[in-house]
Amino acid sequence: MSGEIHGKVAIVVGASSGMGRATALSFAEKGAKVVLAARTAAALSEAVGAIRGGEALARPTDVTDRASCEGLIRETRDRFGRIDILVYATGTNIPQRSLQVLTPDTWDTMIATNLSGAFHCTRAVLPVMREQKEGLIIYLSTGAVQKPDVSGVAYQASKHGMVGLAHGAMQEERGNGIRTTVIFPGLCDTPLVLKRPAPTPPEVMAKALKPEDVAEACLFVAALPSRAHVPELILLPSGL
Repeated sequence: MSGEIHGKVAIVVGASSGMGRATALSFAEKGAKVVLAARTAAALSEAVGAIRGGEALARPTDVTDRASCEGLIRETRDRFGRIDILVYATGTNIPQRSLQVLTPDTWDTMIATNLSGAFHCTRAVLPVMREQKEGLIIYLSTGAVQKPDVSGVAYQASKHGMVGLAHGAMQEERGNGIRTTVIFPGLCDTPLVLKRPAPTPPEVMAKALKPEDVAEACLFVAALPSRAHVPELILLPSGL
């Protein structure tokens, strides 16, 4: 079934590291034309250089800037003529995450990156997908949405908001052939873990998901025929 992604045009936002990078590499290896987007140009170039096979290009993008997101979509369509898949894998957190220390500025930063960026990208890509009468948007949320933890109220609120964005968009756009999926990964061995207030014990990290596991979940959803819809997919470490 993974062969069905061959030749499709995919944008992976947050492709410079972690789950986004793994997803971009996985899509390209299966023959998709992939645009890798993130803020850091050097990291994007490194990721593109790691791809073997497929067609990939880097497009530095700041998701907190609406015009930057619109430029990403416009340039992708101009280059490839269409956009079949958008994966929003960008996400951040902060060590100072408890309500005792969270400030309005850091709250705004979290919402801007984790939620508003997803909205900017969604709003920009929808006209292209409407014209095509098909398209898939995959949002990477977090397992903390199903099981609240101490990842911080700003992180959890932004990721809950992403779920509302995804499901609301699906209800409005299903008549245009557009589907949305939210994937909820549990603990995963990504750079985001390093932003925790205290280090996660090595014995716990040894049981965590790998970014490639999340990439496989994205690939599974992306390779399904357009008649099939996966609203949500929960992916948790089996040993935790």
